Amino acid sequence: MAKKEPVWLKIIRILLGCLFLFSSFTKAIDPVGFGVTMNDYFVSFHLGFLHPLALFAAVVAITCEFVLGCMLLFRVRVQLAAWGYLIFMTFFFFLTLWLAIAEYLEVNGIHYFGVVKDCGCFGDVIEMSNKATFLKNVVFIIPTLIVFFNRKKISDCRLTIPGQWIAVGVFTLIAVCFQLYVIRHLPFIGKSDWNKGKDVSVFVAQPAQKDVVFLYKNTDTGEEITLTQDELMEQDEAFYEKNEYVSREDKVVKEAVKAKIDGFNMLDENGADHAPDYFSTTNDRDVYVLYVHNLGEANAKGMRKAIVLAKACMEDGIDFVGITNSSEEEIAAFVAEYGIEFPIYYNPINPITGPFMVRDAMRSNPGVMLLNKGVVKDKWAWRDIPAKPVE
Repeated sequence: MAKKEPVWLKIIRILLGCLFLFSSFTKAIDPVGFGVTMNDYFVSFHLGFLHPLALFAAVVAITCEFVLGCMLLFRVRVQLAAWGYLIFMTFFFFLTLWLAIAEYLEVNGIHYFGVVKDCGCFGDVIEMSNKATFLKNVVFIIPTLIVFFNRKKISDCRLTIPGQWIAVGVFTLIAVCFQLYVIRHLPFIGKSDWNKGKDVSVFVAQPAQKDVVFLYKNTDTGEEITLTQDELMEQDEAFYEKNEYVSREDKVVKEAVKAKIDGFNMLDENGADHAPDYFSTTNDRDVYVLYVHNLGEANAKGMRKAIVLAKACMEDGIDFVGITNSSEEEIAAFVAEYGIEFPIYYNPINPITGPFMVRDAMRSNPGVMLLNKGVVKDKWAWRDIPAKPVE
């Protein structure tokens, strides 16, 4: 007969299992985002050639974390789960130790490693520095060791051995299917600044708005009169008979607004920035924006669906534009390949430091966002792009 699990050990086991489930869930709601973090790790450790495996590695890591959490929480193959926890936590303990040291050396100008600044342990839900992440792992490795060294005091659930392996398979299937759904569509929860209903005009610097002001003086009374250009056009001949022109000046009607984060532009071939036009809070026209953060990796079927929508928008007189981080030369070749008739603007970025705002705005390559007055009305992954403008 198996020994009864001590209450204190049960509490530690449940809390540790819940921690892994929470951590896996915060990443599973945006596996593409965690894949981006994995790729950043590859680049940081000079393993950039693993870029094609970034998303796969993210899905595997999230799945392993979820399955281990379920196994410990429901006492399924506890001995195996305890070993899994020990390996998992030991690896990340030393990894985050190195990241914390490397970041300290970078901050103090001793050596530059290109270290990843946010480990992505809890996705975008909780952002943590490398130092905080390491300290977190110092705390969490303690209950991991407690469970490991007391694993024989925890009995497996009443399922048979084959039944327990079936349970592990079910846990794996749940984790993988959930992530595949989010990957195929878009994250439906999270704290992204680009979610539906968000005001994204804050990412675009708005230039100051000026108006021309004319100064006239009444020839009889000497009274000075200030008129805008529109007001001046409304005056009749009698006004000009009684008032004489003095001067004109440019008056700032609305002060310039600085972007929340610098780096979001929509540049044409002449270097003109069109982002303020489409993302302005004063633009009450619907604007469909196609995000293709990497033209070379854009899904061909998704592009064909986007082109169908673009043609429908142009027929209805609705703005449809594209934006990408790819170069102007790549844009020209891409436009020729697909016969694109709408403008695709260039958002220049540092390939190492970003900011990767086009990629952050849309977790699909390509994907479409509907804007009105700078607010996200809707957004679609390429599989869900509508064939015509929504009502």
